[in-house]
Amino acid sequence: MAVDRSKGQVDESVQPESESYESLLDEYTHLSPPAEGEILQGTVLKITAKEVIVDVGYKSEGLVPIEQFLTPSGELTIQPGDVVDVMIDHGERQEGYVLFSHSKAARVRVWDNLEKAAAEQLVILGRVLGRVKGGLSVDVGIQAFMPGSQADPRPVHHLDSFIGQDVPVKIIKVNRRRGNVVVSRKLAVEQEVNQRKASTLDQLYEGAIVTGVVKNLTEYGAFVDLGGLDGLLHVTDMSYGRVGHPSEVVHVGDTITTKVLKFDRAKERVSLGLRQMAPDPWETVIERYPVNSRVMGHVVNVTDYGAFVELEAGVEGLIHITEMTWSRRMKHPSKVVRVGDQVEAVVLEVHPRERRISLGLKQLEANPWTTIDSRYSIGSVVEGRVRNMTEFGAFIEIEEGIDGLVHVSDLSWTKRVKHPSEILKKGQLVQAVILNIDAKGHRLSLGIKQLQPDAWETYFQGHQPGDIVHGRISRLAGFGAFVELAEGVEGLCHFSEVPGYSGRRSSEPPVAVGQEYDFKIIKMSEPEKKIGLSLKAVSHDEEKGRLEDYQRQAAAGAATIEEVLSLKNRGGE
Repeated sequence: MAVDRSKGQVDESVQPESESYESLLDEYTHLSPPAEGEILQGTVLKITAKEVIVDVGYKSEGLVPIEQFLTPSGELTIQPGDVVDVMIDHGERQEGYVLFSHSKAARVRVWDNLEKAAAEQLVILGRVLGRVKGGLSVDVGIQAFMPGSQADPRPVHHLDSFIGQDVPVKIIKVNRRRGNVVVSRKLAVEQEVNQRKASTLDQLYEGAIVTGVVKNLTEYGAFVDLGGLDGLLHVTDMSYGRVGHPSEVVHVGDTITTKVLKFDRAKERVSLGLRQMAPDPWETVIERYPVNSRVMGHVVNVTDYGAFVELEAGVEGLIHITEMTWSRRMKHPSKVVRVGDQVEAVVLEVHPRERRISLGLKQLEANPWTTIDSRYSIGSVVEGRVRNMTEFGAFIEIEEGIDGLVHVSDLSWTKRVKHPSEILKKGQLVQAVILNIDAKGHRLSLGIKQLQPDAWETYFQGHQPGDIVHGRISRLAGFGAFVELAEGVEGLCHFSEVPGYSGRRSSEPPVAVGQEYDFKIIKMSEPEKKIGLSLKAVSHDEEKGRLEDYQRQAAAGAATIEEVLSLKNRGGE
């Protein structure tokens, strides 16, 4: 249907094909003025020195002040043909143009986007502008506030490190009326981490080969970010060789490929291994280091009990202190080797399962004990220097690598020696008699007292039971007194052999230490080195002798019968 506007009548015969009721309605609607506050999308037609002309499809084009499209440095952000957001602005209109505001439209658009992000918990990008009280100022289209506690999942001590960075954030509070927006980088990061962690967990299993970035180093290992999940690379699993600190192998920021050794899905714990990416050198160690072969290596550690020698990366052998020299007088391995020394050694034992190799240095030289029987004999006298003393004896070195032991019981015939220091001094040059040779056990028994005759043997040769001997009380016991008869020789006089002893335990001892008497030997045992003495027998012999003298005197008329009887009665007592 067409309208003849000149006659005011409707010409039903005229019905253009391209026109319809709907198109006329659309055209009418398009020509209707936009509502206030409505955001319009327009095309930049022209840019002048002061304005930007924008076509929004309305009957009139619009003007936008060019300042709204300039950066702080004065650069223009648009060009003809660009589509921009605008809305009707209140102000003085120029002839034939509508006044638009791009700034107001952008601000409204930002708030719409922020409210949508808050409602749907979307992650948006914001630029950290600077520090403010309690946190950071972040540009998310408008200036938002990020509390310090929301900067990172972990506590951050230096918020200034975020200034100037573009960071992902989530909207946790938005109030358009008050113009307040609060954002959180912590929630955005946690969401990203959780997504990455879920993806990583799906791909993890023991034995898997994974790639990650070294995140942190500690004394005991390195933490590797596998993608939202940290794995621990222990220092012992970094290399088959010796590692003093993880920084010797990896550094923060390194991208490394490792093997998953253990994986606890419930606890989200992952143990990683770097050395497991290469063959274990201990699997073929027997082939490369057979027993009795000579090897070269450098000393990597010295302890009180020996030195560790690195034969190759990951393979170390121990030279025990007892395998360093044939001599027993070495105090510490550092007297022979030091860290960094290049040494040659003999392989003594190989234990691949225990990852142990025993090495020896002294085996490079002849063993002096193998020929000791041909150079020394039992009973011969040798000379040496006192190298060490213990509670049970002294060690005397008679030649390099050959030490002999003098037991405390073989130091003196006469003295009761409790410690060898009572007789000897360290470093003293002494002579000794060889008592026994054990070449297989590397033992040599020596004696010093054997250089002199046995005092007991000499005493027994010169005395017999019935002899009267002189002695000094040296010590007392509950049953008698020990009497020193000669140097190193003691006899025992029971209290029952002392005249006047009552036999009561409560009574005072009949003799005292230091007193000297004549004793009669009543018994002797050379194997047991025991001599029995009696004071009573000496007194009896003296009385009997005096009685015999009086009897002889009485027979000669020199004494009366009464004197003889009186003396006899006393002797009977």
